[in-house]
Amino acid sequence: MKTKYLYLLLISLLSVVGTGCEDRLDILKHGNLGAEESFYKTDDDAQQASANLYSSVRSQYFNWFFTKNMLSDDIWCGGGSRGDNASMEQLNEYNFGTDHSMIESLYSGLYNIIYNANLIIDKIEANSEVKQRAIAEAKFFRAWAHFELVTMFGTAPTIDHLLQSNEYRQSNGTPEVTWKLIESDLNEAIGSGSLPSKSDVNDQTTSIRITKEVAEAYLGKAQLFQGKYSESAATLDKVIESAKYSLYQGGYDKLLHAVANNSCESMFECQMRNDPEKIWSIFTMLHIMQGWRTDKLNYSTGAKAYIATGTYGFANPRKDLYDAFVAMEGKNGYRLNCTIHTYEQMENAGITLQSGAYLYGCEGYFMWKNRPLKEDCVQDFPGFQALQYINLRIMRYAEVLLMAAEAHIEGGVNQAKALKYINEVRTRAQLPALTAVSLDDVKKEKRLELCLESVRYQDLIRWGDASSVMGEQGKQVPSYSAKGIEYLNKNTIFGFKEKHKLLPIPAKELRVNPNMHQNNNW
Repeated sequence: MKTKYLYLLLISLLSVVGTGCEDRLDILKHGNLGAEESFYKTDDDAQQASANLYSSVRSQYFNWFFTKNMLSDDIWCGGGSRGDNASMEQLNEYNFGTDHSMIESLYSGLYNIIYNANLIIDKIEANSEVKQRAIAEAKFFRAWAHFELVTMFGTAPTIDHLLQSNEYRQSNGTPEVTWKLIESDLNEAIGSGSLPSKSDVNDQTTSIRITKEVAEAYLGKAQLFQGKYSESAATLDKVIESAKYSLYQGGYDKLLHAVANNSCESMFECQMRNDPEKIWSIFTMLHIMQGWRTDKLNYSTGAKAYIATGTYGFANPRKDLYDAFVAMEGKNGYRLNCTIHTYEQMENAGITLQSGAYLYGCEGYFMWKNRPLKEDCVQDFPGFQALQYINLRIMRYAEVLLMAAEAHIEGGVNQAKALKYINEVRTRAQLPALTAVSLDDVKKEKRLELCLESVRYQDLIRWGDASSVMGEQGKQVPSYSAKGIEYLNKNTIFGFKEKHKLLPIPAKELRVNPNMHQNNNW
């Protein structure tokens, strides 16, 4: 009953969040749910505070998703034409500055999550199971937000308590201190005994909230990013050996759709709901932005029967990503054809380019695994697909397997386990098993398996591959038409550089806080 109660609270609170201007969210850090003297006392208060914390994660998802994926080499920005979304173009082409709106929103949004977590940790007394679980979840989310901050901003302040008025002007943090807090919070959440485990691999109720194994997965991820390979391998092995998660065995092309919400592969996803009476609780521009440029395409009757229209054409896959699939799987690869379609395949599906039209930021390839489906819509409004009930994916089990494989390889721990883990992913992709595995194998597998899933950008930086892979990103931008691929837009400022190993501390933070200094070379 408690789980059901919180789920309803989550949904009701989401209805007031409003994400229509998601790339401009700038949520104040210092609000709360009520008078501190009278709130945070009862189990109901703890439940409401937890629901608010979960909703703060969901409200930040748009910026989190698009900032990281635009910075990766998976996709072109796209859109209707040059300048359709200048903020995203700047990220995608590496010509942004210290006052970039989406970076500012991501930074402040992560601190909003930390603030809501600290309210629970500092204000709630752990004198009931409900409250203890709320505190454990808050420590997880505080760690999660700090993980994103330290891996992207590096020197962002570490905030481990509710700040008093004389503490607002924090100085820069250090990665060492932030990593220490991340590990401490996750270890405390895991060791508290307050985070449940799923009853079995198919338990779709417990998984709507953070489980012990999800906390362990993020602890293993934090250890991996620090180069603590043996520790990471041991931690991630626990998640795998729990047998609480497995790879989804339905159609791979449905993995990111509503039918697979809270599936056996789901580690961490923000909850949506198929409820026509609460449709505005799931309003999001996320799927509109990711879908193809509908106004420049023709749809056959057959295509219209199952494809949702009214999407804006941002996030088109790069030819380099398609070629990477072909190199591993061949043009007829199962996972490739569930992930990306060529223009010829789109034609076969009844979707063609309108006469005289062109697709900006496109090389004639289209993301298929996240294609807009009518079955995902609470209400199908032709021309505006903002009401879909696909849960917002943050981590799935395939990432755990591939991180564990990497940790075993890099730490020299257990080559046999590394091989077993990567082959589980390859088997689901209908690929032959490897007989030996290297770090390069993991890198390739991870790129293909998790493309457009907010993982690639941080991986490239920690592997030291970002400069070689993205050094010329944004030099020229393609357009696709009946003529084929043309490069009509060229830039003089482009590409990943040394300074991009860390994002800039937002300029507005520096303007109001003289104790902060900018990251190097910004």
